[in-house]
Amino acid sequence: MSEDTPAPKETTPTTAPEVEPPTKAPVESGEKSTEEESTATFTPVVKLDEVDVKTGEEDEEVVYAIRSKLFVFGETLLDHGTGNKTWKERGIGEARLLKHSEHGKIRLLMRQEKTMKVIVNHVIDPRIRLEPNAGSDRSWVWSAFDFSDGDLIETVFAMRFSDSEVAGKFKEKFAECQKLMEAVLAGEDAEDQTAGDQAAEALGSLTTTENTDA
Repeated sequence: MSEDTPAPKETTPTTAPEVEPPTKAPVESGEKSTEEESTATFTPVVKLDEVDVKTGEEDEEVVYAIRSKLFVFGETLLDHGTGNKTWKERGIGEARLLKHSEHGKIRLLMRQEKTMKVIVNHVIDPRIRLEPNAGSDRSWVWSAFDFSDGDLIETVFAMRFSDSEVAGKFKEKFAECQKLMEAVLAGEDAEDQTAGDQAAEALGSLTTTENTDA
């Protein structure tokens, strides 16, 4: 080696570090560690009971149901109070015609499929007319008194279906329900007339006597 070349520095320690002996012996395979499993039990502070949620549909049967998209014609939040109205989407879900098992009345109910919020809820009035939407053979437009927000509000709806065949089927079922509602309403009118006649007869049979004692 040349005298001008410096010798390499030593990088390995001259002595090995001292190793402390383990304080605990390793657990044998057949032994159980006391820290492996906790047997403590915890009682919840608040106990929650199961609640039977009522939807209001328990006494109704589904006459017809089909998935569709619902629109309403009205003011947007930005146009509120201006009178400027436009079509706005209310949601996608299953439109269902529901018939009450007791009084036989039928309504159209639809919930938004993600939130389950009611987006249309109105009685099938025989006077409603489903009109074709301009430029589309798979949607219908109509006006009804809607109760989805808790108040009766006259609303213009448009419902769009997957194709014209499905749209035609919905209109057919809607018309059938309107005929059933006509019969239900006619029966109510007859009952009201009978009750009125009976009340008139009862009033006619009443007699009054004058008190002669002065």
